[in-house]
Amino acid sequence: MSESNERAKAPRRHHGPMGGGPGRPAEKAKDFKGTLKKLLNYLSVYKIGIAVVIFFAILSTIFNVIGPKILSKATTELFTGLVAKIQGTGNIRFDVIGKILLILLAIYIFSALMSFVQGYIMAGVSQKMTYRMRSEISEKIHRLPMSYFESKTVGEILSRITNDVDTLGQSLNQSVTQVITSVATMVGVLVMMLSISPLMTLIALVILPVSIALVMLVVKFSQKYFIAQQRTLGEINGQVEETFSGQSIVKAFNKEKDVLAEFDTRNEELYNSAWKSQFLSGLMQPIMTFVGNLGYVAVAIVGSILAVAGTITVGDIQAFIQYVKNFTQPIQQMANVSNLLQSTVAAAERVFEFLEETEEVETENPMIMDHVSGAVSFEHVKFGYNEDKIIIHDFSSQVKPGQMVAIVGPTGAGKTTMVKLLMRFYDVNEGCIKIDGQDIRAFGRSNLREHFGMVLQDTWLFKGSIMENIRYGKLDATDEEVIAAAKAAHAHHFIETLPGGYDFVLNEEATNVSQGQRQLLTIARSILADNPILILDEATSSVDTRTEQRIQKAMNHLMQGRTSFVIAHRLSTIKDADLILVMKDGDIIEQGSHEDLIAQNGFYAELYNSQFEEVG
Repeated sequence: MSESNERAKAPRRHHGPMGGGPGRPAEKAKDFKGTLKKLLNYLSVYKIGIAVVIFFAILSTIFNVIGPKILSKATTELFTGLVAKIQGTGNIRFDVIGKILLILLAIYIFSALMSFVQGYIMAGVSQKMTYRMRSEISEKIHRLPMSYFESKTVGEILSRITNDVDTLGQSLNQSVTQVITSVATMVGVLVMMLSISPLMTLIALVILPVSIALVMLVVKFSQKYFIAQQRTLGEINGQVEETFSGQSIVKAFNKEKDVLAEFDTRNEELYNSAWKSQFLSGLMQPIMTFVGNLGYVAVAIVGSILAVAGTITVGDIQAFIQYVKNFTQPIQQMANVSNLLQSTVAAAERVFEFLEETEEVETENPMIMDHVSGAVSFEHVKFGYNEDKIIIHDFSSQVKPGQMVAIVGPTGAGKTTMVKLLMRFYDVNEGCIKIDGQDIRAFGRSNLREHFGMVLQDTWLFKGSIMENIRYGKLDATDEEVIAAAKAAHAHHFIETLPGGYDFVLNEEATNVSQGQRQLLTIARSILADNPILILDEATSSVDTRTEQRIQKAMNHLMQGRTSFVIAHRLSTIKDADLILVMKDGDIIEQGSHEDLIAQNGFYAELYNSQFEEVG
């Protein structure tokens, strides 16, 4: 396995245009029906809340739909009274109109209240779901094998917790209520229209296919431009991100003109696709308005004829025109919801894929390791990340308590693989690894790892005080114990020179202290943890010689009385090791003390001598 310690490159987030307008391609799930079924099953916990939402949404819609019908009575009463006044046969009955308007006001207030309640409950349901989902993802992360994290980028995993869960929560909140409201409105409006005039309803319905046909025609033409816009925008975002992050390299190689020329080309492509897509999608509303107006004209003409014939009232015409408008609106909403639903299911699919990933197989009825002396034995260990590609064929070795074991070899030899097997990040294919005579597979992974301390090349510190970062090794440690650990790690002096001393706050990347200081802090943390077995992975490889000496002193103090496994490139640092394991191409080819290996004049001697050869 490669030892290059490459950081997985997180995928870029290509920020395209927001929203789900007509013509805009929605992200699609690979298995829409299957994922939707899973999502509905996941939401079944909140079925009471969702049922209440549906009830209130339907109730709100019903009251909203009957509003125009009641308003038509007020209009008819006003018209009849006005005609009677002109003819001198009566007056406008304002008291009756007032009562009707009060009833109408009460209905609209009640409808708004229902809408508020269902929105409130749905927001609660969606947030509870996202809270639960984030918790499950967080717990899942700790149960996944190391192989998963080595095969996925950091950005890919993070996007499941951030982008996908956010998309799921927000779009679910919108889509559920919108679907219910739109369907209820369409059904309710259709019923009310039929109750007023079946003939005018038929005219309104004839107009509908015309508008849908025109919309589909626009969508067909605009789709390819939206796809091109999204693709080109992603390319531009990627180039800008790369250019900014690698600005020093661009300048060093005088590539400013080339970068600018490439940007201009892509920007031109984006301009051409963007204005066409935006123009075509902008035609949607005028087309819908035009067709809708034709419908209003047709309804007004037919309604007038029917009113003259005494078939319907003036108020009914007014109500019907409102219903025609209310009928086309939910159709547009459903088109938007379909895109929203596609994005919701696509996000849900990725989340469920993560939650269904194969977990580490835990030992049944695991043994508990309370005390460890530190004796480690490798017995005929055979291992490969893939069964058809074995990298450790047959390795055996005995490590006594308190011994220092150095693992050396060229990059890619498999040094870190040995550590991963020891920590049970992976299990051996054949043979076994024993601690104090017991197979490590007999213990639970968590219990096993409690007895290991680690100091890695890539230091991990979090945003917080130095005191908190060191105490991470033993959360119940007192301030005095933390300070004692820092002194043992030769970190106390530099900590005292910082503003606030142990209360000095490290930033998110811990870049406000040097690399060597970060390493001393991690060593102090390991000293505080007081684990019987230590793993030191090239802890001094990225610091200067003077800092290396300080870190080496701290590590020597740390290793006293502990079984230590040291991965090192600088062979001068492990001359005093009790046992040196020499690895090449995944296998242990030599083992013994420094003197023994030098005397053998084999691969180790070659490696050692090459580091002290004068160049030129």
